Amino acid sequence: MTNTSDRLYQILSSERFLSMQGLANEVPIFIHAYDVEEEDRVSSMIKSLGARLRNIGVPTAEIDLFRLLLTELKEEGLLDDFIGDETTFDRKDLLGDLKNFASPSRLVPRLVTIMEEESARVTLMSGVGHVFPFLRAHTLLDSIQPAMMRHPVVLFFPGEYIQVPEKGSQLRLFGILPGEGYYRAFNLEHYRL
Repeated sequence: MTNTSDRLYQILSSERFLSMQGLANEVPIFIHAYDVEEEDRVSSMIKSLGARLRNIGVPTAEIDLFRLLLTELKEEGLLDDFIGDETTFDRKDLLGDLKNFASPSRLVPRLVTIMEEESARVTLMSGVGHVFPFLRAHTLLDSIQPAMMRHPVVLFFPGEYIQVPEKGSQLRLFGILPGEGYYRAFNLEHYRL
């Protein structure tokens, strides 16, 4: 993981990456896929990367989508109800409620606010596996595109971001779930300085 962390730091701290050179007017969204078994290490790595980038003067926003959803529920006064009444909820109703509060129309404005508050030049986003199935990565990425033109966003994805013949780029959560088509993001594994 140290080699991965150092490589990502070199990329994310480079002026070429931060100034979005070579993107040909594409949205600056990058995917860093990893094995779900590495979740704890990746979480620590994200915190370390954020700290290292801020230490060299690169304003960095770190956004955990699960924590963002919990904040949304708490501010709406629903988190304690969801926790307290969990055993009595119908699963479909609960899933529907969580999908509502995890919808991009609710979360994207919060994401943008956090990025603006941090004056971010790069955003590190995680928690994709924890918000599944009520928020899908490809849906979120489609929704943030218009808001993301100002700086690069790196989505840490527990699974695979692969090319599938005749289907294009696919996000496969946990490396096993059927791929969701998403063609706009760049695979950070293929990024060269």
